[in-house]
Amino acid sequence: MKKRQLGSSELFISEISLGGMSLSTDKKKAAEIVAMALDAGINYIDTADLYDFGSNEEIIGAILEKRRQDVIVATKVGNRWTEGVEGWHWDASPSYIKEALQASLKRLGTDYIDVYQLHGGTIEDDWDGIIDTFEELKKNGLIREYGISSIRPNVLKRFLPASSAKSVMMQYSALDRRPEEWLDFIASEGASVVTRGTIAKGLLTNSWKERLQRVNRFNTYTADELTAVLTGLSSHYDDLHALAIAFNLKEPTIASTVIGASSQEQLAQTLAAYEKMNSITDFKAANELTKAEHYMEHR
Repeated sequence: MKKRQLGSSELFISEISLGGMSLSTDKKKAAEIVAMALDAGINYIDTADLYDFGSNEEIIGAILEKRRQDVIVATKVGNRWTEGVEGWHWDASPSYIKEALQASLKRLGTDYIDVYQLHGGTIEDDWDGIIDTFEELKKNGLIREYGISSIRPNVLKRFLPASSAKSVMMQYSALDRRPEEWLDFIASEGASVVTRGTIAKGLLTNSWKERLQRVNRFNTYTADELTAVLTGLSSHYDDLHALAIAFNLKEPTIASTVIGASSQEQLAQTLAAYEKMNSITDFKAANELTKAEHYMEHR
């Protein structure tokens, strides 16, 4: 498993990362998936305090207890909930970020977070306060680096130049190419992109025909457009799963593709696709068949 530098930081993360959100709440099954990922060379695990309202962090923390030093752990903050109350609300205040970090450290059973990410954000947020808080946490050794999970260009334009953020998590795939417009800007600010949605809810895998039967649309693609695009892609590329990974990792700004796995079988499919990725070097058909769209909102 190759590794790439996360922005201008000293962290080098595996080209495939394990997304915690899909992990089973069965601790034994989750542990088997994580062990398989680590044995395959994956060293980056992404979670969030919101996933299963904290229990995802607890499960990952328990699993990593004896291998913490081998793993770069990323988690997120900003979605606040209260036990016993349905739903959550946005809170990016400095006081809550500090409070939430302590809770995440406890659940993860660690004394530091490798990459601490704001889990969203709006242009109206107190960005000076947010950045100062992250810098303070970094200075105090509670986090190694920080970043943001956002697809809002106006937020990225406000946050990145004013901070030392090293990571931007964005939805990106051959079926959602909107981030391409912003990759050079992100790189110029010393950050890398870590992608989510790489396999487009399974549409960019070898079970795409089965997945198509369950969806009416994806982003701006109608069901008919999806059928035409995926049929075209499958005629040009032998393995859509491998194409999905190769399509993302062809971009030097992208440090890693975060892909979830709810079973060892799913993870094995991703690892097999990664091994085939290097055989795909011509993306002309993929670029021509898919839409090169831009973000229309939050600019």
